[in-house]
Amino acid sequence: MSVLTDLCNNIAAHLAYNPAEPMLFSSGTFWALFLVFMPLYGLLRSRLWQMLVFVTAFSFFFYYKSSGLFVLLLAATSVFDWTLSRVMSRPGRSRRFRRMCVAASLLASLGILAYFKYANFFLWNINAMIGGNFQPLDLVLPVGISFYTFQSVSYIIDVYKGRVAPTETWLEYAFFLSFFPALVAGPIVRADYFLPQIRQNRHATRSEVFTGLWLIMLGVVKKAVIADYIAQYNDLIFDAPGAYSGFETLMGIIGYTMQIYCDFSGYSDMAIGIAMIMGFSLARNFNFPYRSQNVGEFWHRWHISLSTWLRDYIYIPLGGNRKGTARTYLNNFITMLVGGLWHGAAWKFVFWGAMHGGGLAVHKATKPVLDRLPDTWWMRALWWAMTMSFVAVLWVFFRASSFADSVEIIRAVGRDFSLAYAPAFASARMMWLVLMLVIIVAHAMPEGFWDKAAAAFVRSPWIVKLLAFVVVVQLVLELRTADVAPFIYFQF
Repeated sequence: MSVLTDLCNNIAAHLAYNPAEPMLFSSGTFWALFLVFMPLYGLLRSRLWQMLVFVTAFSFFFYYKSSGLFVLLLAATSVFDWTLSRVMSRPGRSRRFRRMCVAASLLASLGILAYFKYANFFLWNINAMIGGNFQPLDLVLPVGISFYTFQSVSYIIDVYKGRVAPTETWLEYAFFLSFFPALVAGPIVRADYFLPQIRQNRHATRSEVFTGLWLIMLGVVKKAVIADYIAQYNDLIFDAPGAYSGFETLMGIIGYTMQIYCDFSGYSDMAIGIAMIMGFSLARNFNFPYRSQNVGEFWHRWHISLSTWLRDYIYIPLGGNRKGTARTYLNNFITMLVGGLWHGAAWKFVFWGAMHGGGLAVHKATKPVLDRLPDTWWMRALWWAMTMSFVAVLWVFFRASSFADSVEIIRAVGRDFSLAYAPAFASARMMWLVLMLVIIVAHAMPEGFWDKAAAAFVRSPWIVKLLAFVVVVQLVLELRTADVAPFIYFQF
């Protein structure tokens, strides 16, 4: 009896929320649960309502394991927004009433986000202006709140504008809002793209299952092998601004530029892969952004679900490019300011967003001149180098603990830079350099190479698939860090 009791207690402990160990796609707990989830999901896949109940329940449990009792906040948001969407869509509702429903939804969703994410930031700034003795509020940011808030906002606006019909049942909306592959770190799911898939109740094809497996393995390599390993050196540089030579600091900046890409795109790959195995399609979120030759192209390739959301719900409603040149630049700037604040409540994020907004404006202003320049390889290389330098320097503000630390790290590069450090660095950080080279080579491959690689994996014999899986597992075991590192975008 004691053995059975101990076993039950052990299982209960693993199922309970642990703030020190939130559930991640890269954790063993998730994959153990997912191996139990998939056979049950397969049994229920042809029974629409049973499947919706099962997946929604698992998604809410997944969020509980990631963020504890904040799962109740997610549930309340889903009930409130769904109710409003149904009420305002009833025949005979006046335009004013419908607008009031939208306003109520936005006030609730954005108000909750503002309280948890921005209350201390605004209070601190007010305190600085009046010279008070401000004590920060004891707030814990719910995991993924920025992602599912943007989904709920887009849903209620799209229903108001007639782009999508409100779901017939709360269960369908809860399924959409809480869909666990995309819940805590995106991609941001759009209702007009995802809701029709629920009713289709389509089974994944053999090709989709193996393509999903390929994306999951690719995401694991990016996150658990490359990003987590190179982060160990990058953290040394960013945790001690100015303590290292200019060369070492520059390597840390370049390293973080690659780390954040592998970390976030790795999560997106895993999310898209898991959804694909389940028979659902999530939009592509990254398209080799470090190939970009200007800031505009970068934002067409980086975090695509966010950039398109900002375009459709901020930039275009502000007037887009329809109200003159000056207004277009201003709209770009405001949109990117919102994007910066979305990432975090700190002036460094405001600066990061403002600089990207300014970069977009400068690119649009100079485009007529740039288009007349010769399209040669060295010219393309020049624009690429300028774009990557701009992006990498701004990532410093994204990663550093404060605005002052960001400035200090950038200054350190020019203060004590010498290539004489390179041989010793290469000797001490050979694996770091190898993994960095892997990322560079992956970006340098011709367009379509990775799609062909995925297709080849799908067509390959089962023994090849098994061997690839074993290699990935072995790489994770060989290069893993002591603890499972959270995803960078997990905090948003």
